[in-house]
Amino acid sequence: MHLIQPQRHARRAFLRRSSQLAMTGAALPIALNLSAIGQAAAFGATDYKALVCVFLYGGSDYANSVVTYDSPSYDLYSTIRGGGAGQAAGGIALGRADLAATLLTPGAALPGGRQYALHPSMTGLAGLFNSGKAAVLLNVGPLVVPLTKAQYNSPDRKLYPLPPKLFSHNDQQSVWQSSSPEGSTVGWGGNLGDLAMASNGNSLFTCISATGNSVFLVGDSALQYQVGTTGAVPINGVKAAVNGSVAVKNALTTLIQQSRPHTLENEYNRVTQRSIAAEAQITGALAGVSLATVFPSGNSLADQLKIVARLIAARNTLGSRRQVFMVSLGGFDLHDNLIAQQPGLLAGVSAAMTAFYNATLEMGLADKVTSFTTSDFGRTLSSNGDGSDHGWGGHHLIVGGAVKGKAFYGTPPPVSITDTSSPNDQWHVGQGRLLPSTAVDQYAATLARWFGVSDTEMAGVLPNIGHFGAAGGRADYPTDLGFLA
Repeated sequence: MHLIQPQRHARRAFLRRSSQLAMTGAALPIALNLSAIGQAAAFGATDYKALVCVFLYGGSDYANSVVTYDSPSYDLYSTIRGGGAGQAAGGIALGRADLAATLLTPGAALPGGRQYALHPSMTGLAGLFNSGKAAVLLNVGPLVVPLTKAQYNSPDRKLYPLPPKLFSHNDQQSVWQSSSPEGSTVGWGGNLGDLAMASNGNSLFTCISATGNSVFLVGDSALQYQVGTTGAVPINGVKAAVNGSVAVKNALTTLIQQSRPHTLENEYNRVTQRSIAAEAQITGALAGVSLATVFPSGNSLADQLKIVARLIAARNTLGSRRQVFMVSLGGFDLHDNLIAQQPGLLAGVSAAMTAFYNATLEMGLADKVTSFTTSDFGRTLSSNGDGSDHGWGGHHLIVGGAVKGKAFYGTPPPVSITDTSSPNDQWHVGQGRLLPSTAVDQYAATLARWFGVSDTEMAGVLPNIGHFGAAGGRADYPTDLGFLA
């Protein structure tokens, strides 16, 4: 029987770490002991590495992002999506001739002569792929355990559990980020942060979000530090005069930081002090950063990745050796207007991620920073008339100097909308929804291992990882997909 019990993994992590904390003293306040847990759980990094999660909110349409290109597969794709005669664009199908400039040329040919191209607007990422700095992971999505189509169709959910609340936006966003549905309080990026905190001079800067609140960056001890696109977010009444009065500003500054006899008031002021100190530290560190790389203007994802690049450039001043970042772009829930709206969205993703890679190259850190895309889910291959509907598995991109690029990983799915039991169509569950052939846990474990997580620590990061790989009796679902050096 397979159970989703993240609380058990958290308890194991607590017990494993607590033996390292005797020196902190049982009489210390619980908040300080919890902080010590994070400090005790480090893997002792001495170099610098960063992971950057690029979340595409709304469910990115896989079929028009990484587009099947070889003629037999393209013809099936075009027929399903309403393409025109002679492989021309039509319905929600892209024209084959329009894909020539973004054709992906892997170092090793795919089985059966399969070929792929990126969306025509993604020229920058296609260039990174073809130069060996990016890779494509095919048909990845949330799985609790490896599943065949027959097991997916089985009524025995105890033996063959499904990810909770499939096809729901909020829940699948949370499942991708935390292995649990909406309401989850800990994400696997935060779990990485728990292990990495003690490697950094200021543990608060381990997990940084440039896109607001998300469960991905929350750990048992690690907090997500949120920044804006221009830097740290200040407390306005402390940073500048209040109603033109410096005296009021000074009084407010004193009030919100002074010690109080009431426990909760004092804790609130202590957190405020930390916020003010962190803002000053970030602002000071960024003042010394100058990057020549040009990021595209009018591109919200590029603005987020630019501040991430600047924070990475300030890593030595901030004392950071291991960091996890999150950025995002919304608008991918294209039940309608897929052809009209997807080009601008994907052009923005491509330009932003390409500029970010160039910035890491400028800093001499291209092989130390890995960015990767994620989304709620893939979408249906079948058209609903003007768009596509909620799906499951999808295709994603990994970018960086450590990436074993110019390559596809995972299993190329056949082009179909059926849900028959044909052995040639084992990955479709109706309307072209893909049953993932690779789990998010496998994707995440490959990134985590490169980041510095050991095999013995992996279960504390990814609670379902024990169902995959040789240790779980499923060597056909490896926990290292091989796309990172």
